[in-house]
Amino acid sequence: MQTVHDPALLLARFQFAFTVGVHIIFPAFSIGLAAYLAVLEGLWLRTGRAVFLDLYRYWIKVFSIVFAMGVVSGLVMSYEFGTNWSVFARKAGPITGVLLSYEVMTAFFLEAGFLGVMLFGMNRVGRGLHFAATCCVSVGTLISMTWILSSNSWMQTPRGYAIDPATGRFMPADWLAIIFNPSFPFRLVHMGLAAFLSVAFIVGATGAWHMLGARRRGQAASEPVRVMFSMAMWMAAIVAPIQVMAGDAHGLNTLKYQPAKIAAMEGDWVSEDHAPELLFGIPNMKTERTDYAIRLPLAGSLILTHSVNGRVPGMKDFPPDQRPPSYVIFFTFRIMVALGMLMVAVGMWSLWLRRRGRLYDTPLFHRVALCMAPAGFLALLCGWITTEVGRQPWTVYGLLRTSDSVAPNALSSMAVSMTAFVVVYVLVFGSGIGMLVRLLSHAPHAGEHGTSPDHAPDILAARSHPAVIDPTHGEGA
Repeated sequence: MQTVHDPALLLARFQFAFTVGVHIIFPAFSIGLAAYLAVLEGLWLRTGRAVFLDLYRYWIKVFSIVFAMGVVSGLVMSYEFGTNWSVFARKAGPITGVLLSYEVMTAFFLEAGFLGVMLFGMNRVGRGLHFAATCCVSVGTLISMTWILSSNSWMQTPRGYAIDPATGRFMPADWLAIIFNPSFPFRLVHMGLAAFLSVAFIVGATGAWHMLGARRRGQAASEPVRVMFSMAMWMAAIVAPIQVMAGDAHGLNTLKYQPAKIAAMEGDWVSEDHAPELLFGIPNMKTERTDYAIRLPLAGSLILTHSVNGRVPGMKDFPPDQRPPSYVIFFTFRIMVALGMLMVAVGMWSLWLRRRGRLYDTPLFHRVALCMAPAGFLALLCGWITTEVGRQPWTVYGLLRTSDSVAPNALSSMAVSMTAFVVVYVLVFGSGIGMLVRLLSHAPHAGEHGTSPDHAPDILAARSHPAVIDPTHGEGA
């Protein structure tokens, strides 16, 4: 067993956090964008409006790159389970390994089977079949999310297991209890909405960028730009408030099953009724207090228990070696909430502007929407950090410690692999993100080309001479 502060253990944790943090962006992007593509193609088939087909062809190019980067970044983690977390894999593998294999056999096979038709079959199969392929890929991303979250949620709120006394392995006893563990439904909804919101703000920011560019040149924004901006703002206005309610329900579930995590998130040290909400502070794990605290009376109990008389747990209720590092999740939680509130505000502002007929000609709002481009993904990352760091010091909550889960690797080997990961990720994913930025820097237009091989010469030409297929080349704020 390694100690909590062992350098090799800390580096193994940081390496997995780094690879997961990079990876999670791309599946979330794929989930939201695949659903958006299915909606666009469905609207095109239903209405016959070419603008929806133009937007589909525009965003499917982005989807192809995002999906590829998601697959590549995800492969690394499966190897990390074996090399860095072999003890965890051996003990929890009978449950988590099976759940992850279900993801491969259902979601991955479904996506792989129809992705080629979706990307390259627009002019080769019937419209109905192509739409079915797009829907299958979208459903596949949702199924993938479901199995991944079921596995991760079981680590947060384990149920349906029996521990083999001879090996210490977690053996499945009730698969329904394992899959539908107490935190799973709440986390599934919360993550799904987060993916949709993240993509909505990327789409909205792209539209805002091109509307600002058109305005700067004294031109009207094209119809595809206006339509995608409008759709993104509808999504923000509808989904952001629902996400707040989903997050509240998730918080109540966490209070019930992981009270130490809630205490660390809130920076509370002593259990109390009529608890205040700490708007700001710096939790100090050594002195067991939160320094420089700014408190809002009664709000802590009201938010966490929906009653001003509710009792809120404190970290002193738990042994020191079972407390999550409050100095991390206290801040990530508040950043996530602040970004969520900003997304709600942007959605409400868009409704007000839409009602006044000013949605497309308010530059200040477009600049705000542009600045909000990364908001969804930043909130998602902060949420995952809060969830995973808040589970510490456990990999399987209350049952298997992180220090008992790591492989006995030397510090030197961990340092070399960590350095290699950082260098390779910066090169590979930096290049991929650069390609995405170049694609999005060109506005969608009538007659947009997709990913079909029939359009390959035009696309290649456009990389050198964008004006060949994009008369609005050069739009920018």
